[in-house]
Amino acid sequence: HSWQGEGCHMGRSAYFIRLHGCPVHCPWCDSAGTWHPDWIPGNVPRETPEKLADAAAGSGAEIVILTGGEPAIHDLNALTATLAAQDNPVHIETCGAYELRGEFDWVTVSPKWWKLPTPEIVRSAHELKIIVEDENSIEKWMDHLDGDFCTDHVWLHPEWTQRNNPGVLNSITSWIRRHGKPFRAGHQLHKFFKADEQDPASRPQIPLGGIR
Repeated sequence: HSWQGEGCHMGRSAYFIRLHGCPVHCPWCDSAGTWHPDWIPGNVPRETPEKLADAAAGSGAEIVILTGGEPAIHDLNALTATLAAQDNPVHIETCGAYELRGEFDWVTVSPKWWKLPTPEIVRSAHELKIIVEDENSIEKWMDHLDGDFCTDHVWLHPEWTQRNNPGVLNSITSWIRRHGKPFRAGHQLHKFFKADEQDPASRPQIPLGGIR
């Protein structure tokens, strides 16, 4: 139980269900403990949808966020149905490369080069989150997506280890100044607060490439 640190729901009380497994393997992944052989726990608990929904409802959080790893590699129909039955609004954060199996109130797509999103999932997104790894990232993603999205919220986030890189930050500012809507500057605000660490159920995040 923390709060959403990114996107349109930034600052809202949120219960995160982090699913294990990811075939994308971003070299700067900040959640390597969900998939990396050097970091994944030896014993990953398997919880029932009912237990997860009870925990989410009991937390008092406004929203439930399914993330990972890559949550869409799992069939989430039973989990989302159980969450909805307890009036938990369900959000998902996905790379957009896999079919969404479940019912979601909000879909965030953060596309990755190592497993490209499908056009159908991109068009279904309520918001896009572009990770800006270098000064050319935004233009490369816009060339690839070619405007084929249906949202007014396209967030430009500095990749966390590049958050103090003037070239990356200036590329975001310059792009927004030139283009305006639907582009918006974003960040991982919760990390500055170390908000996730306040819940004992939260495992420490394992960032690849370290934290600079």
